[in-house]
Parts: sequence; C-alpha cells; structure tokens
Amino acid sequence: MNRPLDRRPAVSRRDFLAGLGGGIGSVALAHMLAREGAADAGAIGGLHHPAKARRVIQLFMNGGASPMDTFDYKPELDRLHGQSIGPKEKPEGFTAPAGAIMKTPFKFRRYGERGQWVSEVFPHQAQWVDEMAFLMAMASKTNVHGPASFMMNTGFVLPGFPSMGAWISYGLGSLADDLPAFVVLPDPRGLPYNQKADFGAGFLPARHQGTMIHAGSPRPVPDLFPDPSFPFVGADADRDGLAALGRFNRRHAEARGDDSRLEARIASYELAAKMQLSAPEVFDLSRESNVVRKAYGLDEDRTADFGRRCLLARRLIERGTRIVQVWSGPQGAADNWDNHGNIPAELPPMAASVDRPIAALLGDLKARGLLEDTLVVWSTEFGRTPFAQGSLGRDHNGGSFVTWLAGAGIKAGVAHGRSDDLGYQAVEGKTYCYDLHATILHLLGVDHTRLTFRNAGIDRRLTDVHGEVIHEILA
Repeated sequence: MNRPLDRRPAVSRRDFLAGLGGGIGSVALAHMLAREGAADAGAIGGLHHPAKARRVIQLFMNGGASPMDTFDYKPELDRLHGQSIGPKEKPEGFTAPAGAIMKTPFKFRRYGERGQWVSEVFPHQAQWVDEMAFLMAMASKTNVHGPASFMMNTGFVLPGFPSMGAWISYGLGSLADDLPAFVVLPDPRGLPYNQKADFGAGFLPARHQGTMIHAGSPRPVPDLFPDPSFPFVGADADRDGLAALGRFNRRHAEARGDDSRLEARIASYELAAKMQLSAPEVFDLSRESNVVRKAYGLDEDRTADFGRRCLLARRLIERGTRIVQVWSGPQGAADNWDNHGNIPAELPPMAASVDRPIAALLGDLKARGLLEDTLVVWSTEFGRTPFAQGSLGRDHNGGSFVTWLAGAGIKAGVAHGRSDDLGYQAVEGKTYCYDLHATILHLLGVDHTRLTFRNAGIDRRLTDVHGEVIHEILA
C-alpha cells in the first residue's frame, strides 16, 4: 500500500538554524534571541529596586594576580625576607612545597587622598585610586585555577552553572535591540582555564551565554555575515532564509499549540539584519580620534591588544550591551598572571599590557558621563603566596586577594577588609565571590535572593545560599 508522502521537514528547526549557511549564523542567533529572556518562566519582570548601574565592564586577570606585588603592600615581608616560616607540608592546591618568605621586588607608593598603596607596576591605575573601592580581603575556597575561576565567574567550584553575565542577561536583557546583552572579549592568545564554561549559560537558556567577539579580527563575530565564497550569498538568499525560518516556526507552533515565545523568536530573526547594519560601526575603532586611540595604547605593541578590547568594551556598553567581560591572559604556563617561575620578570609585562588601557577606560567613561551608571570591576581568581616557589616565583593562594570596583554607586576612595601581615590570609572584612556578585546585582537593581531559576527541582541562584551586599563600599 502506498503511504501518503510526509512533507514535514527531515530536519528540526534547531538543526536547520545550526546549519544555516547565509548571513544569520549560530553565533548571531545566540545573541539575537537574548531578548526572549523575559518570556521564560522564572525570569524577573523588572528591577527589584532603583538601580545605580545600568551596565558592567568586568576586567579579569586570568591566572591569579599577586596582591602583595600590586595593591596589598606588606612591609613585614621585607623584614622576614629569606626566612622559612611557611607551612611544612604542601597545602592542597599548591604546586610545590612552600619556600622562604619573599619580599616584593617592586617599589610601592601611596596615592590619592586616603593614601592607597600601589605598586610601581601599575603607575596609570594608581592615578585613579580616588575613584576606586578596594576589596582587600577577597578569598576563594580553592587554590586550583579551574574551580577558582568557576567560583569568581559562576559562584560554584563545579562546572554546569551559569556565569554572572548569563544571570544578568537572563534577568535584565540588553539595552539595545541590535546588540547582545552579554559580550566576552577573550585574550587572542587563548581562552581561560575553563574555556567557554567561564562565561557559559549553564542550565539557563543557552541564548544567555556570552557572545565572544574577537577584537582586531577581520571577522569579530564568526558567521554574522555570509561567507563570500558561499555560492548563494546575497540579500535575496537572506530574505529567503528568513522566509523559510518563518515557515518552520509556524509549523512548529501548529504542532505544539500556543507558545508566546515563538512570536518572540520570529521577531528576533529580523534583528539579525539590524546587527548586520550596526556591528560594522561598533567594531570599527578607526572611527575614534587619534587622541582616544593613543590614550588606550593602540600605538604601542604591548598595550595595543588589551587597549583595543577596552575601547571596544566602551563602544559596546555605550550602544546598549549590558555586560562586557574583558580577559587578560590565556590558560597555560605563560602570557598570563600565573607567575610561578619569576615574579620580577613575568609580572611587569603583564601589568604593563593592561595598566594604561584600564586607566584610559576609566578616564574615557568619566569624560563621557558613562562612569555614573557603568560599574567597572577588576578581578582575578585568587592571590599568590608570600613565600617563594623556587627562587623568584609565587604559588597559588586562595587565602587572600584583591578586587577593585569603580563607577556607578561605588563609594570612591575606600578600602574594605584586611589580610594578615604577610598577605597570606584574609583576617578582617573577608569577602567571597558570593558577596561580590550580590553587590554587583544590587547595583544593577536586582535582589540576588530573588533572581532564581528552577533547575532539577531546586530554585538556583548566582549566590547559591550565600552572599551579602558589601554596603561598606557603596555610596
């Protein structure tokens, strides 16, 4: 017996979208769908209280920036230099037994009205301490890169949880219809220790994951524009592709009943065309004046890359992106902040690559009036030991490290917390990632205890069951 021909598509909508060869690639779709967040069950419908910050720029120093060589001056290390008073057994997460106490090889000076100590490796950021609030006693639950990076980015030491940027995208969405809510500007030398999971969506809808943009690349967003070698490229092909997607969506809706999210999806495809128009302007840094480009260090090899990403971060948040994460350093044994071998040789080039661009970013935001409602966060996954590893390096240390915040809602020129005399352990005003995340959400007008998503029968939060807003650093 002849069976009636089944004219339903042999591939699903998901497969069709993933394999689409025209100008609406999977990466473009990921962020074009970001506006759907509010349609999902559990997404908050608005702010819980008035927001001080509308957007966030997070600067992440990958590898574990040394606090006692940057912002946490410890003169006691000078007095005890060379003495072996560290732990006798190798602590968990250390890569080698503790060596002798090692003083910082760098000079420190006091800056600003309060007299914040800053190392000579950060001469440009030092000029901005009166705009910053320092968390001098941050701590991690682990000395291992991967779990520690997960903690600072997702609030958990295990994989599978949404990043802070994904939570912000889920809760607040983007400020513009033609840009993603959450953008990641990775180090071109490589991704961090957890790869894309550090800025993933976890169990949240995948569209809330960070959209990677490769600043300086001829194609900053892969697949946003059609491949010129594709034989059917052109406006007609894009239009036909959109029409085909519309047919798939209507058939999907007819088969499954009413679903308001489908209408949002159909509308979101049209936004791809908008981004094709807006993206070239956003990514074109030549539109900036020579004065601005030079301020960010685009005229010097050592600062050009990070400066380019800081400048792009400003252009993105200026045009409606909600949160931009800028990474310094890939995973691995070199070109990052994981200075096991030789602090005097390894730290200065890393510091020099970011110092001038960060200061320029703060100055640029302030000059444009954007610092009033933009929160800038400088962070790393853990600190380093006050005793040497080998002869001149420092090992991992989750006991104490430094984070600073500047901009929207921040009490400028303050420092909260204190580490011990060696910078080994936080002893006063200890804060964890949960407190930092709670504070960032608070400034965005979000109560961290009420931003939830039900997963596997549990109402999950970015801050888990922890976290207190750090009111001591709020204006």
